Amino acid sequence: MLTGLSIRDVVLIEALDLEFAAGLGALTGETGAGKSILLDALGLALGARAESGLVRQGAAQSVVVATFDLPADHPVLTLLGESGINAEPGEPLMIRRIVKADGGSRATINDQPASAGLLRELAGQLVEIHGQHDERGLLNPRGHRALLDNFGRIDARPAATAYARWRAAEEALAAARAELDTVERDREWLEHAVAELGSFGAEPGEEETLASERSEMQKGARLAGDLESVSSYLDGSEGALSKLRQAARWLDRLGPEHPLLAEALAALDRAVIEAAEVEDKLAEAANAMSFDPARLDSIETRLFDLRALARKHRVAPDDLAALTEELSGRLQRLEAGGKGMARLEAELASARAAFHAASEILSAARIAAAKRLDASVAAELAPLKLDAARFRTVVETVGEGQWGPAGRDRVEFEISTNPGAPFGPLIRIASGGELSRFILALKVALAEEGGAATMVFDEIDRGVGGAVASAIGERLARLARKAQLLVVTHSPQVAARADRHWLIAKSHDGLVTRTSVHALDSGERREEIARMLSGAEVTDEARAQARRLLEVA
Repeated sequence: MLTGLSIRDVVLIEALDLEFAAGLGALTGETGAGKSILLDALGLALGARAESGLVRQGAAQSVVVATFDLPADHPVLTLLGESGINAEPGEPLMIRRIVKADGGSRATINDQPASAGLLRELAGQLVEIHGQHDERGLLNPRGHRALLDNFGRIDARPAATAYARWRAAEEALAAARAELDTVERDREWLEHAVAELGSFGAEPGEEETLASERSEMQKGARLAGDLESVSSYLDGSEGALSKLRQAARWLDRLGPEHPLLAEALAALDRAVIEAAEVEDKLAEAANAMSFDPARLDSIETRLFDLRALARKHRVAPDDLAALTEELSGRLQRLEAGGKGMARLEAELASARAAFHAASEILSAARIAAAKRLDASVAAELAPLKLDAARFRTVVETVGEGQWGPAGRDRVEFEISTNPGAPFGPLIRIASGGELSRFILALKVALAEEGGAATMVFDEIDRGVGGAVASAIGERLARLARKAQLLVVTHSPQVAARADRHWLIAKSHDGLVTRTSVHALDSGERREEIARMLSGAEVTDEARAQARRLLEVA
């Protein structure tokens, strides 16, 4: 609901702050007083094109702030969240639009930067503006299906679910066919590659294992001669270890002759032990680094072949095993392709049939709702002096290329304004006055079932008076029981039905012209309605008639 509108330096408005509430509010004033400026300002806050001509002469910029109170589950809050703008449920929503005299503009929502495009997205869910030349809302056939579904409380979700399943089945079948075609073209290569990779039998980590073993063998081959030379100094009857042992035997006989000889013998025994350990370690090292030339050749051949195969298939050696599995799977799918395609085709047929069934139910519900809507609108036409007019809701099946989550139906509201005249779109058939009344009749009929957003009716009563104006006022008041309505009107019968009444006036102060808006109390309101009845000179008879209109309302 719109709760406030603050305007600064817009055309003839210098400064204006308005507060709004639920129910029906009337805006009246003499022709040219500036009623359209208010709607232009509101439109600016809702994303309308920013033009420098809106800036009051002499001002640097125009500023419009529109404030809304929204329920916690309002779709606008979801849209704002998706757009990265924080809006807390239960807190006022404040939209500010600034237009500079040089033509630049910017907008904020709750003091966070926003684009004019986002404002336009929000506009349709915040305020509906209906006028004789409005080509949005009820006059746009693209929205008629949703309006009918809302009126009939029709749940289109089963059809949407079935449609998504159908399209997913189509995509799965198309992907399978494309893969099958690709694999079929590559069958010969695929069979050769699977056979080659399978016979080779590469394993993850094999390259590192082979390279490590090869490195150790190459090291053993390089050190074998050196180790043998070192061992020759220790081994044999003439080796160092044999000589040490001979010396130890001699000292063993001489040791008792002197303490120093005993110490020398102990040191020599330790040397024999260390030398023996050296001999053992050399033997172990030689054994560890021993190599079989045939084994080394085998390892090198396997390693080189592994790397060559990886280069051939443009993968890392460790990925050859996974590639083997992938290509084998493709070959198996090719061989089992007939059975798989048959299954996918059956799933597609089932999903398509489910969508048709859901769409049939949806179409039947729309046709039934259309009949109820036609009857509801027809009941509103006669009191609005549209006795000869007829209204109908067209529900027809469209071509498959236009099917979607909402089913297979095109929905459009059509009218015939004269007996025997063909039906056609509202905006092409009805004249300005007729169109305004058709919009009101349709809006009232739709609101009876589904509720409505904040609505603004711009001179919807133009060109009518008397009983028709009273009928318009009565219907606006009825509509306002379920929604917030603002009506710009020249009709005293409509103004008398309002819950609140504002007077728009133009004043001159030297060379400056200003537009002001004044909330009327009961006495001022009676005087304004009397002016609307009598014109420039307000008579006692007009005042009495105004009083009677207010009493009836």
